[in-house]
Amino acid sequence: MSNHTTQSKKCTESNHQRWTDLTAFEGNVLYALARLQSDGETSYGLAVKRVLQDLYEQEINHGRLYPALDDLAEYGFVEKSALDKRTNEYVLTDAGRQLLRDRIDLLADALVGGDAE
Repeated sequence: MSNHTTQSKKCTESNHQRWTDLTAFEGNVLYALARLQSDGETSYGLAVKRVLQDLYEQEINHGRLYPALDDLAEYGFVEKSALDKRTNEYVLTDAGRQLLRDRIDLLADALVGGDAE
């Protein structure tokens, strides 16, 4: 991803992220975090990686995962905190949960013939 694209994606007070601003991979990272949290599991990087590998049915490398997690934290959809000296935990924020809910509603409306925007 070019620096220009990265710069234009950052969330500011006047430019809040929408689902369509995320990459498909970033959306799937949000899904993985929600899945882990709903299962009561700690959502650290390797756990997120495991969920994504099950979803993609292939190896997910660190060079793809951690920049996506960092971007989602910068957008305000994920809160990053240290579990220990080497491990971070990534938790969906209220904004991240709402983004997923909005996407679910949009897809559900499309499937049942509702008024999807």
